[in-house]
Amino acid sequence: MPYRLRALGGERNLCDEIDFSAVLKVAPMRRIHQALALTNAHEARRRKLPFAAVVLLLIALGLYSDLSIKHVLARVARPFRFLWPDPEEPMVRDSAFSYRRYQLGARPLAALFRDVCRPLASRDDEDAFRFGLRLMAIDGSVENAPNTPTNEAAFGRRGSSRGDSAFVQLQCMFLVECGTHAIVDAGFWGCHAGEHKGAMRLLRSVSLGMLVMLDRGLFSYDLVHQIRQRKAHVLVRLSAVLKPKVVRVLADGSVLARIEPGRNSPNGLARRKAGEHVLVRIITYRFEDPAHPSRTTTARVLTTLLDPKRAPALEMVMCYHERWEIELVFDELGTHQRLAGRPLRSHRPVGVIQELYALLIAHYAVRSLMYEAARDAEVDPDRLSFIGTLRVLRDALYEFAIVSRRQRGELYTRLLREIAREQLPERRLRSNPRVVRRKMSTFKLKRAKHANWPQPLHSFRDQVLLI
Repeated sequence: MPYRLRALGGERNLCDEIDFSAVLKVAPMRRIHQALALTNAHEARRRKLPFAAVVLLLIALGLYSDLSIKHVLARVARPFRFLWPDPEEPMVRDSAFSYRRYQLGARPLAALFRDVCRPLASRDDEDAFRFGLRLMAIDGSVENAPNTPTNEAAFGRRGSSRGDSAFVQLQCMFLVECGTHAIVDAGFWGCHAGEHKGAMRLLRSVSLGMLVMLDRGLFSYDLVHQIRQRKAHVLVRLSAVLKPKVVRVLADGSVLARIEPGRNSPNGLARRKAGEHVLVRIITYRFEDPAHPSRTTTARVLTTLLDPKRAPALEMVMCYHERWEIELVFDELGTHQRLAGRPLRSHRPVGVIQELYALLIAHYAVRSLMYEAARDAEVDPDRLSFIGTLRVLRDALYEFAIVSRRQRGELYTRLLREIAREQLPERRLRSNPRVVRRKMSTFKLKRAKHANWPQPLHSFRDQVLLI
């Protein structure tokens, strides 16, 4: 059946027609208005660009990261230019949008993110669970922000022996559902904030029935203890220098041990004297190094799952490799969605935080569609292409805007089928060194004296003297 165009009324505000609810079901207008009310983002009078439309446009910026704000606004307005009675009526200028987004602030986007971004997988999704527990991972990354005085004062720069970082930087921490790549919590701090403190903050979203996997750099007694306090379990790779107190060797060769508060942790000595500890299980294993086939590498993982029958040692080792899914999420955000190498757009700290939360909501919306499409097609969400889905979704926003509301259900079903066709080949066996293609440059390092470089007072023609 052919699709029919929707009808628009000329008496309404053009921005009132912006609504991605039909395709981005995670952020319907109802929940956006709830987030605005929760954060007291009230408007004293009716505006041409209401706050709800600003929120949707910020999410659109996260979907079209390769375009400038001006061109994102034009892309969103394009279907209404086709349908609107007066095609010459301007929608909104980029300067007006920037003014309104800073009026809105970051709190409504943070509230919306915490409201809509929840674990996606259901209990019957075997790839998202192990040992009856939902696989989660916590890790951090660094984001670049524009070099403005206010951003630098708020977030700072990282220094090294070769000088300060090229851009202002933020420390970002994420809690991710490994089976679906859904980011369910996040926090942003200045670049000098420690990852461990950020990880502790994200424990607010850890709950009963989760298995939280950590990189070995995040291991600490306090973090393990706090996760257990929330009735969740831990799986983390253990550094070779750590020597937990062995209690006994279990039948499968793994070791039952106890870890205690660090001496330098708050009240560490007093807590140790009081006998505070956590009982853990340590599994030691060897594997062949692909770079040196004649050598083997020894590693250890620590878990709070103590029963070898419930969680066999080999299965625990294999499970820990699922932690790598969070690294793929960082790749989706940086390389595919936001385009690595580019800093964020915002020149003010509040805009940086606002932009990051909008980016995460957009990522969650893409991943939510991928999960629904994978369920319908009975395939693993890992088999679907993130960048392929992102491209399909960008085209679909135009289609949903012009099609009659009665036919959006049919269009949504077609969208899910298109996403399900964006399948990746099965993952091959691979191992890559942690290196970069370019590290050094023959150009001199940019310093403060280069920021306000003298500009010519006359055209080049006027400065040329023939001899």
